[in-house]
Amino acid sequence: MKTPSVSNTARQSPSRRFRLVGLGGTFDILHKGHEVLLRKALAAGDRVQIGVTSDQLVKRMKKPHNVNLYEVRVEGIRRFLQNENALERTEIVAIEDEYGTATTSPDMEALVVSKERFSVAKRINKLRRDSGLRPLELIEAQMILAQDQRPISASRIRKGEITRTGEIAEKWSRRKA
Repeated sequence: MKTPSVSNTARQSPSRRFRLVGLGGTFDILHKGHEVLLRKALAAGDRVQIGVTSDQLVKRMKKPHNVNLYEVRVEGIRRFLQNENALERTEIVAIEDEYGTATTSPDMEALVVSKERFSVAKRINKLRRDSGLRPLELIEAQMILAQDQRPISASRIRKGEITRTGEIAEKWSRRKA
């Protein structure tokens, strides 16, 4: 799916710095950390392109746990965006590699990334420069920590350690006691 051109559109909000912001991820189980990333992108851009790892890429990544199907993951993002009244400002695209459309979109101006993926964002900017595109402004989003001060992640939620909001899961706390 091609990104709609936004290069000639007027700013929709003076508080937003960019016309088009990107972010990407697997978004297996939508949790508080994902919500922070999405809100940060929505605050920074008039439009937001969300790259969601395709089922084929998930298989190649060899994650140590099952991952929800692409359509299930996208539906979770759509529900969140609907609740944020932001669905009309976003586009969700399947990504087939770790860069998604960030290396090729001439309209993308910024990328929201977590600290753990910052090195990938730097590679994206190198690829953009090498192909004659302007580098993206990198907006770092802090990792969101659970109650136990460890990052919230889908794998921890799947193990039953924490909830989507980062609270220690009751059954996990009983096991540890």
